[in-house]
Amino acid sequence: MSLETLRNAGAALITAAIATASPALAQAPSAEKPGRGDFDFLVGRWKTEQKRNTTPLKDDGAWESFTAEIHMQKFPGGIGNFDVLNAPTWRPGYTGLAIRIFNGETGLWSIYWLNNKTGGIDKDTNELQVPVVGKFVNGVGIFENDEVFQGTPIRVQYRWDRVDADNVKWQQAFSFDGGKTWKVNWHMTGTRIKS
Repeated sequence: MSLETLRNAGAALITAAIATASPALAQAPSAEKPGRGDFDFLVGRWKTEQKRNTTPLKDDGAWESFTAEIHMQKFPGGIGNFDVLNAPTWRPGYTGLAIRIFNGETGLWSIYWLNNKTGGIDKDTNELQVPVVGKFVNGVGIFENDEVFQGTPIRVQYRWDRVDADNVKWQQAFSFDGGKTWKVNWHMTGTRIKS
């Protein structure tokens, strides 16, 4: 089955789920924390320019640049959203998937990163890798977690900036001192693809 066929089948399933979702599910509980719509700006298709450090634990790591297309859709009932990243000129056949889930009780987002190499599964626990967690404040989204990367304990940070309706920025940074200082190792600029 081709990647395009798989993507279309997934989109059809999600569209069907949204169409049949109960109207009660589509309304957020009134007593919840704000933030459920914070990623709505990202709905749609985006052309992105990516720059990534290939060895982020080294001070002199080599950087690579590539383009990728991202397509973001919402889950039904305001649960969250997901986007699919395809970068055929970077890694043919590679697919990345960001899943963002909103907790209305805390007002926090959990972001999981999956790909078709590991599935986003931790090889030691056989469970999903720990998500970055956070929220938007004054239009900037900061999401962090503690993890071990190639045997080194780090703190990971994702940062989302909405530049305007048709332009976004994202970056990933590592901290080796518990969040006191940060070293950016991946950044992206995105431009909306208009239909």
